[in-house]
Amino acid sequence: MKSKILITGATGNLGKGVVNHLLSKISSDEIAVMVRDASKASELQAKGVDVRTGDYGTPASLSDAMKGIEKLLLISSSSLNDRYDQHKNVIDAAKTAGVKHIIYTGVTIKDMQSSPLKYFLTDHTKTEDYIKENGFTYTFMRNGLYAEVIPMFAGANVLESGIFFPSGNGKVAFVSRKDLAEATANVLASSGHENKTYELTGSAAHSFQDIGDQLSALSGKQIPFVSPEPSAFKETLKQYGLPEEIVNMSAGFAAAIKNNDFENTSGTLHSLLNREPASLKSYLKETFISEN
Repeated sequence: MKSKILITGATGNLGKGVVNHLLSKISSDEIAVMVRDASKASELQAKGVDVRTGDYGTPASLSDAMKGIEKLLLISSSSLNDRYDQHKNVIDAAKTAGVKHIIYTGVTIKDMQSSPLKYFLTDHTKTEDYIKENGFTYTFMRNGLYAEVIPMFAGANVLESGIFFPSGNGKVAFVSRKDLAEATANVLASSGHENKTYELTGSAAHSFQDIGDQLSALSGKQIPFVSPEPSAFKETLKQYGLPEEIVNMSAGFAAAIKNNDFENTSGTLHSLLNREPASLKSYLKETFISEN
């Protein structure tokens, strides 16, 4: 049987979750995955998934990966430099191969034009536009900010050091990557999502002060939150030896959060999951408390 659904980036955290949920919904011989290193997908191959090699940045590698595919999940690249060009390569290969439907994982944001992260996130809107321009049936999964970024921004040792992050009173409708993976698999395995745009967020928005308060209640310790000047924050990160692009990106996300770019909430994820998305409290407990 031909593989009809192809998932790119299938060894990444989101892609792996999508495939595992999809395996519980449809036959493995209807699923193909595209990975850069097939050896990292041996578990999927053992489950009967068709493993194909391909690299977003190497157009010649993409043609074979697209053969026999009707529906493509394009998981956005994590590249900081040429993400849009990489996406174009995949979309061009999909068009040549006769792929009908592209599901794309972008980002939900209040106002791209006023965002401090405009320079970094416009790749997503440009990719959506390119998919439409090329005549594909589309489904845009505009993912909210992952709850999984909290340890990166608050620090893995937050229970000892507190939170030092220049996000002010800005709020985020954090969303669990696990929930996004399940929702995406639900979309892939069903119909009725053609030419739809889904804003996928948590059910409530929280500030980093809220995160500190919830961690205080969960841990029984007082977890302080300090929102420093961005320059002081950047200097602190540099002192830890972090590369400049990481320093700038962290400061950019802090500025975007302070700007309430990720504050909006939507009930769409609840609808796609047919249940309430995971709460911030449950994520914090699982991540910071269960291990301590």
